[in-house]
Amino acid sequence: MRRLALAGVALLTASASLSPTASAAPGDREHHPSGGGLSAVIRYTEYGIPHILADDYAGLGFGTGYAQAADQVCTLADGFVTLRGERSKWFGPDAAPDGSLSAATKNLSSDLYFTSVRDSRTVERLLATPAPAGPSRRSVELMRGWAAGYNAWLKQHRVTDPACAGAPWVRPVSVTDVAARGFAISVLGGQGRVTDALTAAQPPAAAPAPAPAAPDPGEAAKAAQRLFAADQADMGSNAVAFSGAATADGRGLLLGNPHYPWHGGRRFWQMQQTVPGELNVSGAALLGTATMSIGFNDRVAWSHTVATGVTLNLHQLTLDPADPTAYLVDGRSERMTRRTVTVAVKGGAPVTRTQWWTRYGPVVTGLGPTVPLPWTRATAFALNDPNSLNLRASDTALGFSRARSTDDVLASLRRTQGLPWVNTVAADAHGHSLFTQSQVLPRITDDLAGRCSTPLGKALYPASGVAVLDGTRGDCALGSDPDAVQPGVFGPARMPVLKDTAYVENSNDSAWLTNAGHPLTGYERIFGNIATPRSLRTRGAVEDVAAMAAKGRLTVADLQRQEFADRAPAGTLAAADTAKACAALPGGTATDSAGRSVDVSGACAVLAGWDRTVDARSRGALLFDRYWRRLTATVPAAQLWKVPFSAADPVHTPNTLDTASPGVARALADAVGELRAAGIPLDSALGGHQYVVRNGERLPVSGGTEALGVWNKVEGVWDPARGYTEVSTGSSHIQAVGWDGGRCPVARTLLTYSQSENVRSPHYSDQTRLYSRRRWVASRYCERDILSSPALRVVRVREHR
Repeated sequence: MRRLALAGVALLTASASLSPTASAAPGDREHHPSGGGLSAVIRYTEYGIPHILADDYAGLGFGTGYAQAADQVCTLADGFVTLRGERSKWFGPDAAPDGSLSAATKNLSSDLYFTSVRDSRTVERLLATPAPAGPSRRSVELMRGWAAGYNAWLKQHRVTDPACAGAPWVRPVSVTDVAARGFAISVLGGQGRVTDALTAAQPPAAAPAPAPAAPDPGEAAKAAQRLFAADQADMGSNAVAFSGAATADGRGLLLGNPHYPWHGGRRFWQMQQTVPGELNVSGAALLGTATMSIGFNDRVAWSHTVATGVTLNLHQLTLDPADPTAYLVDGRSERMTRRTVTVAVKGGAPVTRTQWWTRYGPVVTGLGPTVPLPWTRATAFALNDPNSLNLRASDTALGFSRARSTDDVLASLRRTQGLPWVNTVAADAHGHSLFTQSQVLPRITDDLAGRCSTPLGKALYPASGVAVLDGTRGDCALGSDPDAVQPGVFGPARMPVLKDTAYVENSNDSAWLTNAGHPLTGYERIFGNIATPRSLRTRGAVEDVAAMAAKGRLTVADLQRQEFADRAPAGTLAAADTAKACAALPGGTATDSAGRSVDVSGACAVLAGWDRTVDARSRGALLFDRYWRRLTATVPAAQLWKVPFSAADPVHTPNTLDTASPGVARALADAVGELRAAGIPLDSALGGHQYVVRNGERLPVSGGTEALGVWNKVEGVWDPARGYTEVSTGSSHIQAVGWDGGRCPVARTLLTYSQSENVRSPHYSDQTRLYSRRRWVASRYCERDILSSPALRVVRVREHR
């Protein structure tokens, strides 16, 4: 393999061009930088996909960091500003971050949090922790190489991306910076979720003042349930693995369809990584990371879905009457730890704030604006986030990348326990399928929650999985499982697992209906619920994949068809009844939310004739979409349907739209009025008003919103005058993978938003055009396929020293 690769380098280096996202600095057009240091060979094939070849893991990280910088230097540099706690310094304290590394609503809050992480040397301590509790030598070498590769690209090129060209905040990075990005991703569901509430938490004033009202348990439970619901998240996913029992050749198949943001620092970036004799894996990494997040090799393919496990818990503190910054545990007073943080601010004096930490974690004043947790003179709340001790995700990913079977995937999860907030779905060439919800979760058993929940916790835990434990009792500590790599978390034996059924599928509901014929039960509430209504996306997905498995003889082509079937389960359930109710309205009119009478008669035939898909060519999809969004936003789910949910038939219930509800006619009137106000005909093709614009080119987009239950999910940005003119989140790095008995996997991939956010790059929109046309990229995994690419461009990269 190496001889072939080096032959390719020798033949093609002379014609290799610089990265399309930058130009060489004056006097620097050499593709073989001299001197020692790390090096790698990058072979680019169609759509700017790099195949990175190196002698060792540090070199592999070097090539990965170099190639990521070439495509995404501005997005990456912006993220490193966040991690350094310098957003207020460069962009002002009141501007908003892009949201990729925390839920902070303003730069100042983000900076106060990440500066605290840096000042406390949290990441350095995790880097120094021996494996398996800390990262392995290979992972650290990959991070070291990534930092060197990113820095080498900056040194050797002039940034031309207008988003950051000439910006002083585009600076070299360290290994700690790269590790800090992994840390931030790990705590997204914990400390990163409550950044504002963590950095704003201050003890009550000494002067007498009315104490804030204690949270109402019932209202807090409802708010927490909404807050932690999958349909409220900006990330989601579908994934299905079929075992050999359902395929044409007895080998496994995997379709991964993650739903991630289309812009900013949480994008995927496509690549192949090869260390001859050690590693050969293709797929996609999250920006700023050096390992494959989702992908495949010649024997195994895997994807992830955002899991329902709640990655945090609260401890309710009873405060020392003499000091609101001390709390009682078993009758003894413990003082909180102060962290004083100072942040530089553009155009103003530095801001200094104090954060307060306890044995359980930081004091917080809410789980978001809808779940306030006031700090009074009697009570405060501390957050426990076990992923603040987890820098192991890269080792989990390396284990997947090197796996030879789904058993190896499971073994990697058991050995490293590095995934913070996702499930894993995998298939292999031997015909095995695997689902597991192997997460780093607080060790909250139902028994512990029953014994130790405060009144607030007794309401929150059943409703949302958020435990609120009595912080005054030492016997309410989380404890440890003997097979866990860190204290206070569940060990691998507790994780929901399903192996070798005809299909395993997840669409961001709990593990319960991974396979409708083999429901998973017996796990603790913090992992997710059972015997409760599933989302329409889960119901539609289970219907589809169960039918596929029953049909059998499946191939990669069947996976490709499923990805773009674009069936709208909400339409299947409700469009016909809505059309009938529309036709029955007296005079063809309905009253909208503002009390106006609207002629909706034209909508009746459009809804009746709609094909129940969200294909870009579909007529009626846009009308139903706007109607359904309004209906589900105003009418509670329990009041939508005549036939209620039944745990005995969870895929098909609830059903039968209750058209007698006044919300139905009102939502229809609102939708008709909205489209008419925008000048959009009711029977417009969806793609005429659901599109993105790239370099002046309008690209129609198929797919639909979460509420419609569409597998190919897209969440559009609505312009009242034109329709959906951008996508905020949705289908991202899609992969359909199988094997045919040869040395090369049979894989089709698609990165919906393309490799680069640089508007000047040829890879800014090339795969987005493919996505618009429902076309795929045939993966070039084997060496012969890489070297035979008509678009092949080979670059050897090395550090200047």
